[in-house]
Amino acid sequence: MPALLVSGFLGSGKTTLVRHLLRDAQARGLRLAIVSNEFGELGIDRALLGGGDETFVELGGGCVCCRLSDELVVTLEKLREKVDPDRVVIETSGVALPYDVSLHFFREPLTRWIGEDLTVIVVNAEQLAAGRDLDDTFEDQVSSADLLVLNKVDLVPEAALPGLEARLRALEPDAPIVRARHSAVSPELLFPPAANEVDRERRAARARTPHTHQEFEAEVRELPRGVTSHALEAELRAAGALRAKGFVETAEGLRLVQGVGPRIELVTPDSPPPRELIGKVVLIRRAAP
Repeated sequence: MPALLVSGFLGSGKTTLVRHLLRDAQARGLRLAIVSNEFGELGIDRALLGGGDETFVELGGGCVCCRLSDELVVTLEKLREKVDPDRVVIETSGVALPYDVSLHFFREPLTRWIGEDLTVIVVNAEQLAAGRDLDDTFEDQVSSADLLVLNKVDLVPEAALPGLEARLRALEPDAPIVRARHSAVSPELLFPPAANEVDRERRAARARTPHTHQEFEAEVRELPRGVTSHALEAELRAAGALRAKGFVETAEGLRLVQGVGPRIELVTPDSPPPRELIGKVVLIRRAAP
């Protein structure tokens, strides 16, 4: 069965893309199995994706490219046995090395049943334009792509887009680039017809330089009920995190917190999250040397 690996730096729009795929699969009557890997341990993506049945598994507290790699293999095999999905989607954490994750598809017993696999890397156009956090982790992610999604193009001038694509081309000259807003990409691009076995073996044998996993750390910050949106935004900006995500009961109502660098967005969630998640925000930073 086909497997899709969705990766990209913190806040690029990976979970939004997976939500689109989930809705499309439900409309088509396809059984989509999702493995979501969060660097933190709160389980916010489960709430955002509405994961409550056996087709959704969340792996938290590390990255599936290293610390949780064996657990990923076991999880995928259990999903195949229990769910027998039509398609599999793995969403990595925003600090994972996707090429290292995709290598697990060639381990036993996954290699017996995973067919064509595609690695899509979601890139935040605003982050790229600002030149923010474009170091080893970002470069490794982009160079691992079979398909690049230049997302959030509505946040940068249209005239800047060719230059941004050229910067991606310098890192990954072969992968097609698709522009997107709110991670809206046709599922037909992400689940193409199966390639032949020779092509799959060629992709598996691509030469890569040794990868060094940069160190990141996650903090769970608790916010009081009734904090104003202005005060909440100010506190999160002062925290200086690469990524902020959580649910807070503000003075203006329940809000989903989405922070990427200096941009903090507070929106009304589509559905109420589990009560134990309210008032908590995960902050992800680079670990101190």
